[in-house]
Amino acid sequence: MNKFAMLGIAGVLGLAAAPASLAQYDQYAWARVTDVQPIVRVVRTELPRRECVTEEVTRMTPGRSTTGGTLAGAIIGGVVGNQIGRGNGRRAATAAGVLIGSGIGHSNAVRTNTTPQTSVEQRCNVYNEYYEEERVDGYRVSYEYGGAAYVTRMARDPGDRIRVQVSVRPAAF
Repeated sequence: MNKFAMLGIAGVLGLAAAPASLAQYDQYAWARVTDVQPIVRVVRTELPRRECVTEEVTRMTPGRSTTGGTLAGAIIGGVVGNQIGRGNGRRAATAAGVLIGSGIGHSNAVRTNTTPQTSVEQRCNVYNEYYEEERVDGYRVSYEYGGAAYVTRMARDPGDRIRVQVSVRPAAF
């Protein structure tokens, strides 16, 4: 057996044989609670809210085709342009009358051929609502034991008394 192994065994045997006065003893006792204060924090919470409104909506929708009105406007415009122009300008006046008349005829057909369509639609908006609430994170507990005052933090309110651990060990010389 080597020298270090023998020292280790001797050390273990020496501790086992040590007098009881060198060992540490733990005992439990009850201490009187003198004050309990909740530890409170304010928490801000965001809650999305959806708000919907139902309303009537009227839209103008095209009824019939606007082709007939456009053609009629082109014919009338062409006849008027032909009547106004003379000589070589007659062709240009007729062409201009056709273009202007077709535009006027189309606009008139769109205006007179639309019908109102009413429907009920729902519009929704989402917005965030904030609220604050207080939450208890724990308790600041003041207590008294052996004539001395102590303070600790606990998860729950302990009531009138608190269990404490009392350690006894020898003082160093």
